[in-house]
This record gives sequence, structure tokens and C-alpha cells, in this order.
Amino acid sequence: MNHTDSAHAARGMVACALRTASGVLLLIGLAAVGYAAYVIEYARTYQAVQERILEAAPASVAPRIAEPPAEGSTLGRLQIPRLGLRVIVVQGDSPQILKRAVGHLPETTLPGEDGNAALAGHRDTLFRPLRGVRAGDAITFETPSRVVRYQVEWTQVVAPTSIEVLRSSGAHELTLITCFPFDFVGSAPNRFIVRAREVDQEPR
Repeated sequence: MNHTDSAHAARGMVACALRTASGVLLLIGLAAVGYAAYVIEYARTYQAVQERILEAAPASVAPRIAEPPAEGSTLGRLQIPRLGLRVIVVQGDSPQILKRAVGHLPETTLPGEDGNAALAGHRDTLFRPLRGVRAGDAITFETPSRVVRYQVEWTQVVAPTSIEVLRSSGAHELTLITCFPFDFVGSAPNRFIVRAREVDQEPR
């Protein structure tokens, strides 16, 4: 084989390798898009089913909860009307729970009780509307027994290790937590915090 033939063969091998690499990257991209679509649809379906269950639950005035709810149990519905945010909240904050709902951090109080109730959600699915939240926004948390109303006091970006955002001043408070920046690709470096204070509650 002369030099020209060797050069042609080398170029052919490079072209073949590039085509193979492009095909692999395309498959990876399609798989990522497919998985993202599955996660979104999974959360949407779960939310719709739990909405129907919550709407069908009989109204009752329940006593304050002494024992923490079971992990994975539905606690209620969170709404921020101005943002069009309407999500089901579930007890727990495991990765599986956060794929389908907003999770209540078990180490914090329940919404409507004394202390700081903390709820976490993904920035690219259920909590994405929080990018537009502002002080003064109204928040409601509805259970089969009562409706609790809050008003946003402030927002803040903190490090993931800033656990002081879970502390309570002793009032009835609500803290919403999601990753930040909202458009960051991959594991976001910070957390976006929304702090609200209860303004009133009433039986449902």
C-alpha cells in the first residue's frame, strides 16, 4: 500500500469513528429527552390522581396531628395563584417522592402548626414557577380539614449547607426550597428560598 492509499484509509477510519461517535451521542441525547419527558408525565399523572382524591375527601375539622404522617402520604395542596402554581404536597423528601410531588421535610413542622414548615421541590418541574415569586404573594395550603393562608415575606439564595433557613422564629411560617439557578444545567450549586408567614386559617 502506497502513501496515498494509507492516507485514504486513515481518513476513512477517522470518518467512520466520527459517524459512530455522532450516532452514540444522538442516542444518548434521545434517551435523555425521553427520560425527561417520562419524569414530567409521571409527575403530571400523579398530581392529577391526587388532586381528584383530595377533592373527593370529605370536609372535616381534624385535630392537630401529634404523630408525623407516614412517608409518601399526601398532606394537601399548595397554591400560589399569581404564579399559576398548584401542586400536591407529600410527606418526605426522598428522590422518588420529589419526582412526582413537592415534599415536606419530615424534620420540620406541618403547615398550619407552630414553627417553620419546609417544603422542597424540583426547579425544573413543579417548583419552576417560583422563579417569578415576589414579596407579598399569597400562598394557600389546603388539606381535607382546613385551609391555611400565607404571605411571602422574602426570598433568598443560599448555599446547600445553610440549614439556618429551617429555623423558626416561633410563629407559623412556611419555607419553600428549590435549586438555583433555575436554568442551570446539571446539579445546581445553590438553593432558592421563599419564606412566608401565616396570615390566617379556617376549617375547610
